[in-house]
Amino acid sequence: MGAIGSLIEYARCMTSASLSACGRRILLAHARGVGSPTMVTPAGRSLALDNAAGAFRRAQDAGPDDGLGSYHLIDGWGPSYPETTGYIIPTLLDLAARPGGVDLAERADRAGRWLLGVQLPDGGWPGGRVGEGRPAVVFNTAQVVRGLLALYAYAKEQAYLDAAVRAGRWIVSVQEQDGSWRRHNFLSVGRTYDTYVDVPLLKLHAITGDARPRQAALTNLEWALGRQMANGWFADCDNTLRRNDRPITHTIAYTLDGALGCANLTGEEGPAQAARTAAKALLDRQRPDGALQGRYDREWHGSELPIVTGCAQMALVWAALYERDRDAHWRDGALRAVAWTTAVQGLSHGGPRAIHGAVPGSFPLWGRYEKFAFPNWALKYHTDALLVADRMLDDTPLDAVPGEA
Repeated sequence: MGAIGSLIEYARCMTSASLSACGRRILLAHARGVGSPTMVTPAGRSLALDNAAGAFRRAQDAGPDDGLGSYHLIDGWGPSYPETTGYIIPTLLDLAARPGGVDLAERADRAGRWLLGVQLPDGGWPGGRVGEGRPAVVFNTAQVVRGLLALYAYAKEQAYLDAAVRAGRWIVSVQEQDGSWRRHNFLSVGRTYDTYVDVPLLKLHAITGDARPRQAALTNLEWALGRQMANGWFADCDNTLRRNDRPITHTIAYTLDGALGCANLTGEEGPAQAARTAAKALLDRQRPDGALQGRYDREWHGSELPIVTGCAQMALVWAALYERDRDAHWRDGALRAVAWTTAVQGLSHGGPRAIHGAVPGSFPLWGRYEKFAFPNWALKYHTDALLVADRMLDDTPLDAVPGEA
């Protein structure tokens, strides 16, 4: 969308949102901001997780199928998204273990069965939302595999593993000689955030013993790590062509999370060190309120409004590094980010009921990334970060965490 088209879209959304009382409330709340939130108390984390579970339920119930869509403040509910439905499944299963969450395991199974029904003949899953008629995309397909493997581990239903194996074979078959994926990927370009594809491939190998997905994952990982600069920044890391010189935190975090996942599954330290270098650069640039800017160039200069998804994902990366290193700086950065995303989530109750418990793509919600929208994947990573914060604090004296009570 060009500059003029973007301005027209902003005007449309701002005007439409201002016509309702709840629309005006959410706009005003975002204009006021959240200040510098303190660490979330156990009761606060529990409430935030309950609210997130409610938002996931509404996302599944809103459409005609058992997938999950996302809500736009002006345009309402969108169609189900196979990719994000796939990687939301493990989050639903985690939430199901909490008090009052038993129905979420059944919902995860329903989502999985829906995904089996929309798998394409080649074994992949389509890019974009259901009904758009798009071909299979490697990245999206791998995220569905994450969900199916989680369901297989939970219920040991062979249909889930069979579909994941078919998908893995397709992913391996379309890999480029240099280890990247281009022809069957978004924008038809290789991207370093496909390290997030490598993890489910390594898991497939661990379950089936098939060496092919493991080799594909390691070949791609080598390609991706070869795109990293000495200061930790990754080239070819954005999900656009125009702004590839300053990728968004969402795709940066995919890259780092994928590298750490590969390190955990292979026992190799190299991918973890690559993630550590970039994660430290971002930790050094974390704002006092716990957020990050939306984009970072090769010198780690930040720009654009914070992307809530990326902030929650970086909380997960920092938490994973804390688990490896036991360095309190990683833990503190993760907890500050979770405090910020939780404060942003809290503002959703000022808007229409459809967004209660959800989180926006950007903050304020008129930021460039997913403007005026509440993507289900932002909620997924915020929820995961809340769950990880609980685990981190289990072995941390409460008086050692600023703001904890």
